[in-house]
Amino acid sequence: MVRTFALVVGIVFLVVGILGFIPGLTTGGGEYLLGIFAVDATHNLIHLLVGALGLAAFYWDRARLYCQVLGVVYLAVGILGFIPALVFGEKLLGIFAVNLADNLLHLVVGAFAAYLGFAPQATGRRISPTH
Repeated sequence: MVRTFALVVGIVFLVVGILGFIPGLTTGGGEYLLGIFAVDATHNLIHLLVGALGLAAFYWDRARLYCQVLGVVYLAVGILGFIPALVFGEKLLGIFAVNLADNLLHLVVGAFAAYLGFAPQATGRRISPTH
């Protein structure tokens, strides 16, 4: 499940990162991907990086570590995005574009990644009650 998550997140984030650079798929003065998610060049590059790391984690069997790091970072970014003093002109810490939809998505992805990354691993062995 952890490797599959890394693969799927890797592919999705690569696609989202690419789509963010395609004129016509972003709308409005502040650039909204599909009219919903605030994006800019920095945010798109972050998506490409997260996607590439997801694929690398899948292929190099580091998916659990990927989920742990992604979970912590995305939960932090999602929480920070809700603190008005840290958002300057729709840019979190003045670095990349965020809005409510981004913050909620970051929290969902972060929570799921953290759950997969930090949950005890199933060993596939059954322990008998009398062991």
